[in-house]
Amino acid sequence: MFNRRQILIDSEMESLFLWGARQTGKSTLLKALFPDALWFDLLLSDVFERLAKNPTVFREIILANTEKTIVIVDEIQRIPELLNEIHWLISNKQIRFILSGSSPRKIIRGGSNLLGGRALRYELFPLVSSEIPNFDLLRALNNGLIPRHYLSANPQKLISAYIGNYLKDEIAAEAKIRNIQAFSKFLEAAAFSNGEMVNFANIATDCGVSAPTIKEYFQILEDTLIGRFLPSFQKKPKRRVITAPKFYFFDMGLVNYLLKRKDIQFGSEVFGNAFEHFIYLEIYAYSQYSGKEFPINYWRTTSQIEVDFIIGENEVAIEVKSSSNINPRHLKGLKSFSEEYQTKQMIVVCNEAFPRLIDNILVLPWKNFLEKLWAGEII
Repeated sequence: MFNRRQILIDSEMESLFLWGARQTGKSTLLKALFPDALWFDLLLSDVFERLAKNPTVFREIILANTEKTIVIVDEIQRIPELLNEIHWLISNKQIRFILSGSSPRKIIRGGSNLLGGRALRYELFPLVSSEIPNFDLLRALNNGLIPRHYLSANPQKLISAYIGNYLKDEIAAEAKIRNIQAFSKFLEAAAFSNGEMVNFANIATDCGVSAPTIKEYFQILEDTLIGRFLPSFQKKPKRRVITAPKFYFFDMGLVNYLLKRKDIQFGSEVFGNAFEHFIYLEIYAYSQYSGKEFPINYWRTTSQIEVDFIIGENEVAIEVKSSSNINPRHLKGLKSFSEEYQTKQMIVVCNEAFPRLIDNILVLPWKNFLEKLWAGEII
């Protein structure tokens, strides 16, 4: 149904990891890209139990299926010991492996074999606008872009199960979190901080734990691909700038549910935050899927002048506004940034009907911006 933008660009014949949070569509994508691969699904109890007890069986099966030049292991983090066998098979038998999983935390934190640079790393995110025929912005902002959630007429139960079964139970168990109640409170507090500068001390007070514990909880969200920090832009500033990072969840629907935020409409009080979140996710996904992997930052001075996103080496400055009538006050941040740094493009992404050019600042309706972004015309 969806033609995904993640095509594993530049992977050629290399082995690789494909990471992505649960239900982003990793298995569906890999089955479409590699229909003839030898497949090991570690979510299946019988497969998991057999290989967990005796990893050498894995090697023996592969060596008996020499006509299969590609081997896929789904949910590889469940049996990290298989990576030793995979390392040997890559080095000695030139077999290509595609290793997918919902969390690299167990492998990275557990000191498992990372294949000595023999496997590239890719990530699959929830859907992006250019993958969806007749894309509906309000549906995306309300439901989120995890495929099942976006398609659902009533996604609340699906999102509730996702947060309860996956975020609060599975991730907490994987990270060996003992205080589940505090972690549940933390998820709600992190949702309130979504798209904002993170104050670890304040969140710690709200959750009744220490600030180092909150930092560890955020690290868990990063390691399990549930969110990521957006660093501040600090390149040779003339003005004093804020250095604290912002944090974004990987999907709007989860934030809506945690905040009990419903019925987002154009012009509503909560539209602006969800809209900015959406634009950030699109920019980040493009940076990864295109292979450009350019840096993304935000810029804010101590006098509260701000630009939402600085991409590349201050090549493009982007301000996201929910307004359908952009006026000079909306341009203050971009103009201040341009006084300090040379930029190739300054853009306001908004809800206006037509593109405009105001003092070298391009005012773009969000549809036009997304078309240019995915066509490679922004950066």
